[in-house]
Amino acid sequence: MRRSLVLVLVLLTSLLGAPAAIAAPGHSITYKSISGVGGTALKAFVVEPTGQGPGPFPLLVMPSSWAVPNIEYVGAAAKLAKESGYVVVSYTSRGFWDSGGEIDIAGPDTVGDVSKVIDWAIANAHADGTRVGAAGISYGAGQSLLAAANDKRIKAAAALSTWTDLARSLYPNSTVNKQAVEVLLAAGHATGRPGPVLLEAEDAYRDGRFWEVVPISAGRSAASKISQINANGTAVMIGNAWNDGIFAPGQVADFYSKLTGPKRLMLSPGDHATAELFGAAGLPNEIWESVGRWFDRHVKGTANGIDAEQPVQLKPNNGGTWKKFGAWPSGAGDTVQLDGKKIYAGWNTVADSGTILLSGALQGFLNIPTGVSLPFVDRNLAGVWGGPQYPNGATLAGTPKLKLTVTPSAETTTLFAYLYEVGPLGLGSLITHKPVKVTGAGRTQTLDVELEPTVWNVGAGNRIALVIDTVDPRYLTESTRGSSVTFGPSSLTVPKA
Repeated sequence: MRRSLVLVLVLLTSLLGAPAAIAAPGHSITYKSISGVGGTALKAFVVEPTGQGPGPFPLLVMPSSWAVPNIEYVGAAAKLAKESGYVVVSYTSRGFWDSGGEIDIAGPDTVGDVSKVIDWAIANAHADGTRVGAAGISYGAGQSLLAAANDKRIKAAAALSTWTDLARSLYPNSTVNKQAVEVLLAAGHATGRPGPVLLEAEDAYRDGRFWEVVPISAGRSAASKISQINANGTAVMIGNAWNDGIFAPGQVADFYSKLTGPKRLMLSPGDHATAELFGAAGLPNEIWESVGRWFDRHVKGTANGIDAEQPVQLKPNNGGTWKKFGAWPSGAGDTVQLDGKKIYAGWNTVADSGTILLSGALQGFLNIPTGVSLPFVDRNLAGVWGGPQYPNGATLAGTPKLKLTVTPSAETTTLFAYLYEVGPLGLGSLITHKPVKVTGAGRTQTLDVELEPTVWNVGAGNRIALVIDTVDPRYLTESTRGSSVTFGPSSLTVPKA
């Protein structure tokens, strides 16, 4: 009798399968077509947990980056599904690759697609509509923040290499970031179908009317929707790189400071999308580890201690361990008085900001900075000022600020300010920089210029130096060759940790 009972149990097990309770957690991946705004087909990889019960499961929606297809996040999605039980939808943004529609530069249709994907996942992928997060890199990051402002179902967002102010990113201080714009346009044409807004913006740029593009920025920038995000109580994590050549860190630092809900900011060495690149493929990565913990806490509701950590985490751009702060650092620093000088405009010098994507990647992966030999900077074409020496070293942390008194001889001049760490032989490493456009021939004016923020460890015995010239290959300069710029008494303030 006992033997017969065992045989019956074995037979039932073979027919019905092993009990779900002992199935190993895993994941499944399917390729789907999801109807976006206006019925536009969005092609997606849907990653669902297996061996973890019938659900519903918490949902993460991940729009792809500019010019990148939906496979972008599949590695990270598989890890999140298997280890943490998320349904993850990684989809190609409208207008690119296998998705339908046209590129509208994160316009209403593209942002609305995020909500359509949420609707689909709830109806078709065992997703829990009360536990939803959105994440992405670059274009996908901006969409996630904009969608969080529009859709209250999004409890948390993780935006990596993101913009929060589109105009400030591509047109800093009324200066076109030429290399960034050219890269974005080339990638859009190569991998997608530009819509009317993008084509009109390109025409304005090619015709030297970039200022006409600026009005489209506000509706496509999370900075203009901060009140909605705060009202929704969305938990926002931002991860960017110090040397991001497309979306520089100053705009995200200011945006972060205005958030009132749960928030986290991580800035680390690298260029656009390099700091989190390998994590998207499912490889070990500090940024994506924090993304997972962020969603576990604010989407799943797991008490994992991330709330108790200092929310501002900054890794020095030239190497070192994370420095952690309760708020964006704004401590007192050193103020250097700058004497008057006169330079001639329109010619380049050996000082420049490097090449986007390449220079920042070298800094991030190999700690090779954009350098300069200070003795070879032509003093007729650039103002050069020495700063304090630090016998025991120092850590700069925050936003260096300039108060410049200038008198240009031409109606329009573009100035480029570079802050360097300089060793005993006059070799400098670029710490940070910023362009600024000056208008008004013959008019003396005082400019308050914030350089891009940084955390930088100055070596013992080294000093800082400031260089200002009028041409930089990264940007579209408006300096007139042969004109001049006269600097009156000015000052530089460098924040210290």
